[in-house]
Amino acid sequence: METTSSSLVGAQTAEAPAAADAAQEPHTSPHTGSHTGDPAGSQQPEAGAPVPAARRTAEGFLAADFPWYGLDEAFTGPRWLMQVGTAADGTVEHGSTGHGDEPSARGEIATGEKERFAVVITVASNPLRRSGDGTGVLEATSVSSAAWLAGSGLLAYSWPGQMDHALRNDWLDQQTEAAWELADDLDGEDWSTLSLPVDGEPTTFHYRESEFGWVLAGSTGSGVHLGAYGRGMSAYGLGFSAISDLGTYE
Repeated sequence: METTSSSLVGAQTAEAPAAADAAQEPHTSPHTGSHTGDPAGSQQPEAGAPVPAARRTAEGFLAADFPWYGLDEAFTGPRWLMQVGTAADGTVEHGSTGHGDEPSARGEIATGEKERFAVVITVASNPLRRSGDGTGVLEATSVSSAAWLAGSGLLAYSWPGQMDHALRNDWLDQQTEAAWELADDLDGEDWSTLSLPVDGEPTTFHYRESEFGWVLAGSTGSGVHLGAYGRGMSAYGLGFSAISDLGTYE
C-alpha cells in the first residue's frame, strides 16, 4: 500500500485528541518504517512558553498548503479541531476535524450513553519524493493512506466491553494490524462503495462497518484524499466540503 512512511503512520501529532481519556494516536504499522532513518519521522514542537492548546492546534492547520475538509453545512452540531501529522521536516501532511460529541475510548462504557460523532481526515495528495533534508524518500500517499488513518483512528476510540487495560493493548495491536491489511485491499469483500457529496459533487468512497462504528475513504478533485470514521451517526447522510473558516471549529 502506498503510504507516507514518515508522516502518515509514524508522525507525532501536533496536538493530542481533545478528549482527556482518549487513547493514544494510532500505532505505527509493523509493515512500515521511515526511509529517512527516523522511525518517528517527525519533529517535536520546540520548547518555549506555554501556548493555549486551541491556538497550537489552529497554527498547525494554518501551516498546511492544502485545503482542509469537514462535514458540510447540513451538519449543525459542534465542530472542533483535532490534530495534524507532520513529515520529518515539519511539513503538515494530514489532519483531522471532529463533529458531534467529542469521543473517548471508554466514554460509552463509563456513562452508558451512546456517542454520536464523525471525524474527517484530510490527507495531502503527494507523489513519491525526496525528504526535506535530502536523506531519504517519502512514499506517495493514496486513498489507502486515508483508509488506514481512519481505521486506526476509530480503533483509538474503541474499547470492547468487559476488557481490562492490559488486554486492550494486545487487542489494539491486533486490530491495528487488521486495519492496515484492510486499507491495503480496498477492492476486497470487506469494503462496499458509497456515493457522498464532496463540495456538492457526487464522489465514490470505499466504506465498511464494524461493531465499533464505520470507516470510509475516497479522493477529491482538489488534491487531497479524505478519510472519515464515526459512531452513532449514519455515514449515509453525510456530505463533505472544504473548510473556508477554521474559526467555525472550536
